[in-house]
Amino acid sequence: MLIRSLLTALAILLATPAHADRIKDLGGFQGIRSNQLTGYGIVVGLPGTGDDNLEYTVQSVKAVASRFGLQLPPGANPGLKNAAVVLITADLPPFAKPGQRLDITVASMGKAKSLRGGSLILTPLLGADGQVYAMAQGNLAVGGLGAEGADGSKIVVNIPSTGRIPEGATVERAVATGFDSAPVLTFNLARADFTTAQNVAGAINRTLGAGTAQAIDAVSVAVRAPPGADTRATIMSTIENLDVVSAEPPAKVIVNARTGTVVINAAVRVGPAAVTHGKLTVRIDESQRISQPAPLSNGQTAVEQRSGVSVEEEKKPMFLLQPGPKLADVVKAVNAIGASPADLVAILEALKAAGALKAELIVL
Repeated sequence: MLIRSLLTALAILLATPAHADRIKDLGGFQGIRSNQLTGYGIVVGLPGTGDDNLEYTVQSVKAVASRFGLQLPPGANPGLKNAAVVLITADLPPFAKPGQRLDITVASMGKAKSLRGGSLILTPLLGADGQVYAMAQGNLAVGGLGAEGADGSKIVVNIPSTGRIPEGATVERAVATGFDSAPVLTFNLARADFTTAQNVAGAINRTLGAGTAQAIDAVSVAVRAPPGADTRATIMSTIENLDVVSAEPPAKVIVNARTGTVVINAAVRVGPAAVTHGKLTVRIDESQRISQPAPLSNGQTAVEQRSGVSVEEEKKPMFLLQPGPKLADVVKAVNAIGASPADLVAILEALKAAGALKAELIVL
């Protein structure tokens, strides 16, 4: 019984692809995406921290008042310290239906010091095509804080000129994705790779039948599927949960010159090379010596300045990189000489210039 259980477990392990990823984690179907919405509105109810008398703020308030049949005098220029013009942004997720709620971000575009305590007046949110897809309104939640004294001193915590309204917008129009009527379903990889695209197409063909999927290029895989929302939703769900082995990424070394961060992926290899790295230190010591005259010499006590200059060169042993070492070997060899992140960058650049580093060196 024990032997049978061990054989069953071994069979399961052999059937499962090593380091397999779900297809849904490698990309997404074309057309199934979010859309950005923007709007221009006005926030009222601020405790004296608004835009004051900016011209476009006055125009915005007049426009809001005109919605309710109130016409301000042409020459009126009211002080509007309790109002601020803002830009509203939101993401409309795929398949969002009318009546669903969206979170929105509200940011001041004038000289308002804080939006804390304000309320956004009903504002349309537009898509890239200029159509209204949602309506926004509500009370702002502001995480920042600002205070100012009479003498001009002030303190600001976080960003008080930006806030959010959870579920502050209501969807008014759905975006058609066309996934149920498109000639084919197209799956796009997040990272272009011909090997991964072929692996995805192969996994789909093994599950849904030969000829169902075809790799178009390094990013896109075309999937033949009968029309109809229900049928295609079932096929897409099946495809997303298939396991596929991703191709090994290209060898890259990422260096952030500002922070000293160095990231080396597992595909990095180096050719045979001998490396030595030393440090030259110049040290200057300043000291003072009191010169005391001999008794009855009529001399004066004097201060004598003394400087000592020395040069120290830290000896580092040369180490040899054998042909084709992996990431662990490179890290072990560099750590053996006690290299700092800045030293590591210098070593990697030298290896790249010598043609020994088999990777793309990217400096941020």
